[in-house]
Amino acid sequence: MNLKPNRPEPIVSEIDVVPFHRKVNPQVAIEALLDGDYVLIVDYYGSGLRLLRELKRFVKQEYPDKSFRGQRDFRSVYHELSNRVLLDVSDNVLTVKKAPEIGWLKKLYPDISDFALPFPKVQGLNSAWQWYVKGIFIPVLKREIHPWYGTYFPTRFEHLELFEKWIGKYIGGKKSAIDIGIGSGILSFQMLRHGFEKVCGTDTNPNSIIGLHEAIGKNKDYSNLDLIHGNLFANCNVQSELIVFNPPWLPAKQEVEGLDEAIYYGPDLFPGFFSQAKKYLKPEGKLVLLFSNLAHITNFSRSHPIKKEIAEGGRFTKELLLKKSVKQASKKTKRDQNWRSAEIVELWVLVHA
Repeated sequence: MNLKPNRPEPIVSEIDVVPFHRKVNPQVAIEALLDGDYVLIVDYYGSGLRLLRELKRFVKQEYPDKSFRGQRDFRSVYHELSNRVLLDVSDNVLTVKKAPEIGWLKKLYPDISDFALPFPKVQGLNSAWQWYVKGIFIPVLKREIHPWYGTYFPTRFEHLELFEKWIGKYIGGKKSAIDIGIGSGILSFQMLRHGFEKVCGTDTNPNSIIGLHEAIGKNKDYSNLDLIHGNLFANCNVQSELIVFNPPWLPAKQEVEGLDEAIYYGPDLFPGFFSQAKKYLKPEGKLVLLFSNLAHITNFSRSHPIKKEIAEGGRFTKELLLKKSVKQASKKTKRDQNWRSAEIVELWVLVHA
Protein backbone atom coordinates (compact mmCIF):
# COMPACT_ATOMS: atom_id res chain seq x y z
CA MET A 1 0.00 0.00 0.00
CA ASN A 2 1.44 3.35 -1.04
CA LEU A 3 -1.02 5.98 0.14
CA LYS A 4 0.07 9.44 1.22
CA PRO A 5 -1.75 10.39 4.43
CA ASN A 6 -3.59 13.63 4.94
CA ARG A 7 -1.76 15.78 7.47
CA PRO A 8 -1.75 19.39 8.69
CA GLU A 9 0.16 21.39 6.09
CA PRO A 10 3.63 22.20 7.44
CA ILE A 11 4.91 25.75 7.12
CA VAL A 12 8.46 25.46 5.80
CA SER A 13 8.99 28.87 4.21
CA GLU A 14 10.31 31.91 6.04
CA ILE A 15 7.42 34.09 7.24
CA ASP A 16 7.24 37.18 9.42
CA VAL A 17 5.90 36.43 12.89
CA VAL A 18 5.07 38.31 16.06
CA PRO A 19 6.72 36.44 18.99
CA PHE A 20 4.55 35.70 22.01
CA HIS A 21 5.62 34.60 25.48
CA ARG A 22 4.08 34.64 28.93
CA LYS A 23 5.19 38.23 29.70
CA VAL A 24 3.40 39.66 26.63
CA ASN A 25 -0.13 41.01 26.99
CA PRO A 26 -2.44 38.63 25.02
CA GLN A 27 -4.33 41.62 23.63
CA VAL A 28 -1.18 42.65 21.74
CA ALA A 29 -1.12 39.26 20.02
CA ILE A 30 -4.86 39.37 19.33
CA GLU A 31 -4.49 42.75 17.64
CA ALA A 32 -1.69 41.28 15.50
CA LEU A 33 -3.93 38.36 14.50
CA LEU A 34 -6.75 40.74 13.57
CA ASP A 35 -4.25 42.61 11.38
CA GLY A 36 -3.51 39.37 9.53
CA ASP A 37 -0.14 38.65 11.16
CA TYR A 38 1.18 35.30 12.41
CA VAL A 39 2.00 34.88 16.09
CA LEU A 40 4.71 32.41 17.17
CA ILE A 41 4.76 30.92 20.68
CA VAL A 42 8.40 31.03 21.78
CA ASP A 43 8.57 29.92 25.42
CA TYR A 44 6.03 27.50 26.94
CA TYR A 45 3.25 25.38 25.47
CA GLY A 46 1.03 26.82 28.19
CA SER A 47 1.55 30.32 26.79
CA GLY A 48 -0.16 29.22 23.60
CA LEU A 49 -3.05 27.72 25.56
CA ARG A 50 -3.40 31.01 27.43
CA LEU A 51 -3.45 33.02 24.20
CA LEU A 52 -6.09 30.77 22.65
CA ARG A 53 -8.29 31.11 25.74
CA GLU A 54 -8.10 34.88 25.52
CA LEU A 55 -8.71 34.79 21.78
CA LYS A 56 -11.79 32.61 22.23
CA ARG A 57 -13.13 34.98 24.90
CA PHE A 58 -12.61 37.93 22.54
CA VAL A 59 -14.35 36.24 19.59
CA LYS A 60 -17.29 35.15 21.78
CA GLN A 61 -17.84 38.77 22.74
CA GLU A 62 -17.96 39.68 19.06
CA TYR A 63 -20.27 36.76 18.17
CA PRO A 64 -22.62 36.26 21.16
CA ASP A 65 -25.42 34.50 19.21
CA LYS A 66 -25.99 31.07 20.85
CA SER A 67 -28.10 29.61 18.05
CA PHE A 68 -26.85 26.74 15.87
CA ARG A 69 -25.95 29.18 13.08
CA GLY A 70 -24.48 31.68 15.52
CA GLN A 71 -22.19 29.04 16.98
CA ARG A 72 -21.12 28.09 13.47
CA ASP A 73 -20.20 31.72 12.69
CA PHE A 74 -18.24 31.97 15.93
CA ARG A 75 -16.30 28.78 15.18
CA SER A 76 -15.50 29.98 11.67
CA VAL A 77 -13.96 33.26 12.85
CA TYR A 78 -12.13 31.62 15.75
CA HIS A 79 -10.77 28.96 13.38
CA GLU A 80 -9.38 31.59 11.01
CA LEU A 81 -7.66 33.60 13.73
CA SER A 82 -6.41 30.75 15.91
CA ASN A 83 -4.76 28.99 12.98
CA ARG A 84 -2.35 31.92 12.67
CA VAL A 85 -0.96 31.08 16.10
CA LEU A 86 2.11 28.90 15.40
CA LEU A 87 4.46 26.44 17.06
CA ASP A 88 7.90 25.43 15.78
CA VAL A 89 8.86 21.77 15.31
CA SER A 90 12.50 20.65 15.18
CA ASP A 91 13.60 17.03 14.71
CA ASN A 92 9.90 16.12 14.85
CA VAL A 93 9.53 17.50 18.39
CA LEU A 94 7.84 20.70 19.54
CA THR A 95 10.49 23.27 20.50
CA VAL A 96 8.57 25.03 23.28
CA LYS A 97 8.98 23.95 26.89
CA LYS A 98 6.55 21.57 28.63
CA ALA A 99 5.01 20.46 25.34
CA PRO A 100 3.31 17.06 24.98
CA GLU A 101 5.03 14.23 23.13
CA ILE A 102 3.11 13.60 19.91
CA GLY A 103 3.98 10.50 17.94
CA TRP A 104 2.18 11.74 14.82
CA LEU A 105 4.97 14.27 14.25
CA LYS A 106 7.24 11.38 13.24
CA LYS A 107 4.58 9.19 11.63
CA LEU A 108 3.14 11.94 9.43
CA TYR A 109 6.30 13.93 8.67
CA PRO A 110 9.06 11.39 7.90
CA ASP A 111 10.18 13.60 4.99
CA ILE A 112 10.74 16.77 7.02
CA SER A 113 11.96 17.48 10.54
CA ASP A 114 11.93 21.29 10.91
CA PHE A 115 8.74 23.23 10.26
CA ALA A 116 5.91 25.17 11.91
CA LEU A 117 2.30 24.21 12.54
CA PRO A 118 -0.78 26.15 13.66
CA PHE A 119 -1.38 25.66 17.37
CA PRO A 120 -4.92 24.24 16.94
CA LYS A 121 -3.54 21.66 14.50
CA VAL A 122 -1.01 20.63 17.13
CA GLN A 123 -3.82 20.32 19.67
CA GLY A 124 -5.66 18.09 17.20
CA LEU A 125 -2.56 15.97 16.68
CA ASN A 126 -2.13 15.64 20.44
CA SER A 127 -5.74 14.58 21.03
CA ALA A 128 -5.61 12.15 18.10
CA TRP A 129 -2.42 10.61 19.46
CA GLN A 130 -4.06 10.02 22.85
CA TRP A 131 -7.09 8.40 21.17
CA TYR A 132 -4.82 6.26 19.01
CA VAL A 133 -2.66 5.07 21.91
CA LYS A 134 -5.34 4.62 24.58
CA GLY A 135 -8.19 3.56 22.30
CA ILE A 136 -11.87 4.51 22.33
CA PHE A 137 -14.42 2.04 23.70
CA ILE A 138 -17.27 1.29 21.30
CA PRO A 139 -20.25 -0.25 23.15
CA VAL A 140 -21.72 -2.17 20.18
CA LEU A 141 -18.35 -3.83 19.58
CA LYS A 142 -17.67 -4.35 23.29
CA ARG A 143 -14.06 -3.32 22.71
CA GLU A 144 -11.84 -0.40 21.81
CA ILE A 145 -10.81 0.97 18.45
CA HIS A 146 -7.58 2.90 17.81
CA PRO A 147 -8.43 5.46 15.13
CA TRP A 148 -5.64 6.78 12.94
CA TYR A 149 -5.08 10.53 12.73
CA GLY A 150 -7.68 12.35 10.64
CA THR A 151 -10.15 9.47 10.66
CA TYR A 152 -13.75 10.08 11.68
CA PHE A 153 -14.97 8.12 14.69
CA PRO A 154 -18.31 8.43 16.50
CA THR A 155 -18.66 10.12 19.86
CA ARG A 156 -22.30 9.05 20.18
CA PHE A 157 -23.72 5.68 19.40
CA GLU A 158 -27.49 5.72 18.84
CA HIS A 159 -27.16 5.11 15.09
CA LEU A 160 -24.75 2.23 15.74
CA GLU A 161 -27.22 0.75 18.22
CA LEU A 162 -29.94 0.95 15.57
CA PHE A 163 -27.73 -0.87 13.10
CA GLU A 164 -26.80 -3.51 15.70
CA LYS A 165 -30.49 -4.11 16.37
CA TRP A 166 -31.22 -4.50 12.66
CA ILE A 167 -28.17 -6.58 11.69
CA GLY A 168 -28.86 -8.93 14.61
CA LYS A 169 -32.20 -9.86 13.03
CA TYR A 170 -30.98 -9.86 9.41
CA ILE A 171 -31.73 -13.19 7.66
CA GLY A 172 -30.55 -12.48 4.11
CA GLY A 173 -27.42 -13.65 2.33
CA LYS A 174 -24.08 -12.99 4.02
CA LYS A 175 -21.61 -13.78 1.30
CA SER A 176 -20.55 -10.15 0.84
CA ALA A 177 -21.32 -6.59 1.90
CA ILE A 178 -20.11 -3.12 0.94
CA ASP A 179 -19.46 -0.34 3.45
CA ILE A 180 -19.39 3.07 1.75
CA GLY A 181 -17.28 5.64 3.62
CA ILE A 182 -15.91 3.08 6.05
CA GLY A 183 -14.28 5.66 8.35
CA SER A 184 -12.99 3.90 11.46
CA GLY A 185 -14.60 0.64 10.36
CA ILE A 186 -17.26 0.14 13.02
CA LEU A 187 -20.14 -0.85 10.71
CA SER A 188 -17.84 -3.29 8.89
CA PHE A 189 -16.71 -4.79 12.19
CA GLN A 190 -20.36 -5.22 13.17
CA MET A 191 -21.13 -7.04 9.91
CA LEU A 192 -18.11 -9.33 10.29
CA ARG A 193 -19.17 -10.12 13.86
CA HIS A 194 -22.59 -11.12 12.53
CA GLY A 195 -21.23 -13.61 10.06
CA PHE A 196 -20.59 -11.81 6.78
CA GLU A 197 -17.95 -13.71 4.80
CA LYS A 198 -16.44 -10.66 3.11
CA VAL A 199 -16.83 -6.89 3.49
CA CYS A 200 -15.50 -4.35 0.99
CA GLY A 201 -14.93 -0.95 2.57
CA THR A 202 -14.23 2.24 0.64
CA ASP A 203 -13.26 5.75 1.70
CA THR A 204 -11.96 8.91 0.05
CA ASN A 205 -9.83 9.56 3.15
CA PRO A 206 -6.44 7.82 2.82
CA ASN A 207 -5.94 7.97 6.60
CA SER A 208 -8.97 5.73 7.08
CA ILE A 209 -7.55 3.11 4.74
CA ILE A 210 -4.04 3.35 6.24
CA GLY A 211 -5.36 3.00 9.79
CA LEU A 212 -7.62 0.04 8.98
CA HIS A 213 -4.81 -1.75 7.12
CA GLU A 214 -2.85 -1.36 10.34
CA ALA A 215 -5.77 -2.75 12.37
CA ILE A 216 -6.10 -5.76 10.03
CA GLY A 217 -2.43 -6.55 10.59
CA LYS A 218 -3.00 -6.65 14.35
CA ASN A 219 -6.32 -8.56 14.44
CA LYS A 220 -7.02 -11.69 12.39
CA ASP A 221 -10.78 -11.19 12.92
CA TYR A 222 -10.56 -8.43 10.30
CA SER A 223 -8.83 -10.50 7.63
CA ASN A 224 -12.04 -10.68 5.57
CA LEU A 225 -12.13 -6.89 5.21
CA ASP A 226 -11.03 -5.56 1.81
CA LEU A 227 -10.13 -1.87 1.70
CA ILE A 228 -10.21 0.46 -1.30
CA HIS A 229 -9.23 4.13 -1.40
CA GLY A 230 -11.73 5.94 -3.60
CA ASN A 231 -15.07 7.69 -3.92
CA LEU A 232 -18.34 5.86 -3.25
CA PHE A 233 -18.05 2.32 -4.68
CA ALA A 234 -14.54 2.94 -6.10
CA ASN A 235 -13.40 -0.39 -7.56
CA CYS A 236 -15.63 -2.79 -5.62
CA ASN A 237 -16.21 -4.95 -8.67
CA VAL A 238 -18.81 -7.22 -7.07
CA GLN A 239 -22.54 -7.19 -6.47
CA SER A 240 -23.46 -7.62 -2.81
CA GLU A 241 -26.39 -8.72 -0.68
CA LEU A 242 -25.98 -5.71 1.59
CA ILE A 243 -24.78 -2.16 1.02
CA VAL A 244 -24.35 0.07 4.08
CA PHE A 245 -23.89 3.84 4.01
CA ASN A 246 -23.56 6.20 6.97
CA PRO A 247 -23.41 9.50 5.06
CA PRO A 248 -22.94 13.04 6.37
CA TRP A 249 -26.12 14.42 7.89
CA LEU A 250 -25.90 18.12 6.97
CA PRO A 251 -25.90 19.73 3.50
CA ALA A 252 -22.76 21.74 2.80
CA LYS A 253 -23.11 25.48 2.32
CA GLN A 254 -19.63 25.67 0.79
CA GLU A 255 -16.92 23.31 -0.40
CA VAL A 256 -15.69 21.04 2.37
CA GLU A 257 -12.57 18.99 2.93
CA GLY A 258 -10.91 16.87 5.60
CA LEU A 259 -13.04 15.65 8.48
CA ASP A 260 -15.80 18.07 7.47
CA GLU A 261 -16.56 15.61 4.66
CA ALA A 262 -17.87 13.26 7.34
CA ILE A 263 -20.32 15.95 8.53
CA TYR A 264 -21.44 17.86 5.41
CA TYR A 265 -22.55 16.48 2.04
CA GLY A 266 -22.45 18.15 -1.34
CA PRO A 267 -25.29 18.23 -3.93
CA ASP A 268 -23.89 15.31 -5.93
CA LEU A 269 -23.32 12.82 -3.12
CA PHE A 270 -26.73 11.20 -2.80
CA PRO A 271 -27.67 11.18 -6.52
CA GLY A 272 -24.30 9.61 -7.29
CA PHE A 273 -24.64 7.07 -4.50
CA PHE A 274 -28.12 5.89 -5.44
CA SER A 275 -27.21 5.69 -9.13
CA GLN A 276 -24.22 3.45 -8.39
CA ALA A 277 -25.97 1.44 -5.68
CA LYS A 278 -28.51 0.30 -8.26
CA LYS A 279 -25.70 -1.50 -10.09
CA TYR A 280 -23.93 -2.94 -7.06
CA LEU A 281 -26.94 -4.27 -5.11
CA LYS A 282 -28.04 -7.81 -5.91
CA PRO A 283 -31.69 -8.21 -6.97
CA GLU A 284 -32.68 -9.53 -3.55
CA GLY A 285 -30.27 -7.26 -1.65
CA LYS A 286 -30.81 -4.61 1.01
CA LEU A 287 -29.59 -1.02 0.98
CA VAL A 288 -29.17 0.38 4.50
CA LEU A 289 -28.59 4.07 5.23
CA LEU A 290 -28.09 5.70 8.61
CA PHE A 291 -29.34 9.27 8.78
CA SER A 292 -30.79 11.93 11.10
CA ASN A 293 -33.30 14.77 11.19
CA LEU A 294 -30.49 17.11 12.29
CA ALA A 295 -30.68 19.38 9.23
CA HIS A 296 -34.42 19.84 9.70
CA ILE A 297 -34.47 20.64 13.43
CA THR A 298 -31.56 23.09 13.14
CA ASN A 299 -33.25 24.86 10.19
CA PHE A 300 -30.31 23.91 8.01
CA SER A 301 -32.46 22.35 5.31
CA ARG A 302 -35.99 21.03 4.79
CA SER A 303 -34.79 18.55 2.18
CA HIS A 304 -34.34 14.86 3.06
CA PRO A 305 -32.19 13.13 0.42
CA ILE A 306 -33.43 9.61 1.17
CA LYS A 307 -37.10 10.60 1.05
CA LYS A 308 -36.37 12.48 -2.16
CA GLU A 309 -34.83 9.37 -3.76
CA ILE A 310 -37.81 7.20 -2.79
CA ALA A 311 -40.30 9.76 -4.12
CA GLU A 312 -38.50 10.72 -7.32
CA GLY A 313 -35.64 8.32 -8.09
CA GLY A 314 -37.64 5.32 -9.26
CA ARG A 315 -34.78 3.00 -8.24
CA PHE A 316 -35.59 1.97 -4.67
CA THR A 317 -38.56 1.59 -2.34
CA LYS A 318 -38.68 1.65 1.44
CA GLU A 319 -38.83 -1.70 3.19
CA LEU A 320 -38.27 -0.53 6.74
CA LEU A 321 -37.57 2.60 8.78
CA LEU A 322 -36.27 2.43 12.35
CA LYS A 323 -35.88 5.51 14.56
CA LYS A 324 -34.17 6.26 17.86
CA SER A 325 -34.09 9.43 19.94
CA VAL A 326 -30.71 10.96 20.71
CA LYS A 327 -29.52 11.33 24.28
CA GLN A 328 -29.24 14.80 25.75
CA ALA A 329 -25.87 16.51 25.35
CA SER A 330 -23.46 16.19 28.24
CA LYS A 331 -23.96 18.77 30.98
CA LYS A 332 -20.23 19.48 30.68
CA THR A 333 -20.54 20.84 27.13
CA LYS A 334 -20.38 24.61 26.77
CA ARG A 335 -22.34 24.65 23.54
CA ASP A 336 -26.06 25.34 23.44
CA GLN A 337 -27.42 22.03 22.14
CA ASN A 338 -31.05 22.20 23.27
CA TRP A 339 -32.04 21.15 19.75
CA ARG A 340 -30.71 17.66 20.54
CA SER A 341 -33.87 16.93 22.53
CA ALA A 342 -35.67 16.79 19.17
CA GLU A 343 -33.00 14.87 17.25
CA ILE A 344 -33.82 11.42 15.92
CA VAL A 345 -31.45 9.05 14.15
CA GLU A 346 -32.88 6.90 11.38
CA LEU A 347 -32.08 3.54 9.81
CA TRP A 348 -33.55 3.17 6.33
CA VAL A 349 -33.77 -0.21 4.59
CA LEU A 350 -34.37 0.14 0.83
CA VAL A 351 -34.84 -2.55 -1.81
CA HIS A 352 -34.96 -2.47 -5.59
CA ALA A 353 -38.12 -0.89 -6.95
